Amino acid sequence: MTGQGKASVDILLAESFKELVQQQPIEKITIKEITDKAGVIRPTFYNHFQDKYELLEWIIRTQLIDPMQILLENGMFQQAMVLLFTSMINEKAFYMKASHLEGQNSFESIVKSSITTVVQEVLEKRGHIEKLPAWVSNELLAEYYAQSASFVMIKWIQSGMELAPETMAEVYDDMLHMSLSDVLRK
Repeated sequence: MTGQGKASVDILLAESFKELVQQQPIEKITIKEITDKAGVIRPTFYNHFQDKYELLEWIIRTQLIDPMQILLENGMFQQAMVLLFTSMINEKAFYMKASHLEGQNSFESIVKSSITTVVQEVLEKRGHIEKLPAWVSNELLAEYYAQSASFVMIKWIQSGMELAPETMAEVYDDMLHMSLSDVLRK
């Protein structure tokens, strides 16, 4: 199967999964339901994904996080966050339901892992930041920023995604630029 053919099956399975998530909890969705809705046979699913959690990770990575990477690489943090929040609000029903997934393969852990990977890739291209001690690795920084981004995303989802993507991006940017010392002084 060509790369393009694989990608189209991935998208077909993802769209099927997203529709099912809006009808029932992820934990209750079966691979058979996903493949039946997509119009493919079960072995096709397993040629693309190990399980439904890997499919969810693929959706988050390819549809939310990866599109931000080029913006981050070009120092366009605020635009990257607007893109992230806009992508989520465009599929609000899916992300509202998916965010309820807890446990070993929680929505939050998948988001955090995906963001960590992308931020670390961006940081690796830039090299070590001179102002920081050597023990503050790019991996540590990526985890720190992924933790804060996933926290803000989850809180936004839990609040019903009422704030506009541009406002959320501004709020998050403001939070990142304030140190705890700044907050305590005010």
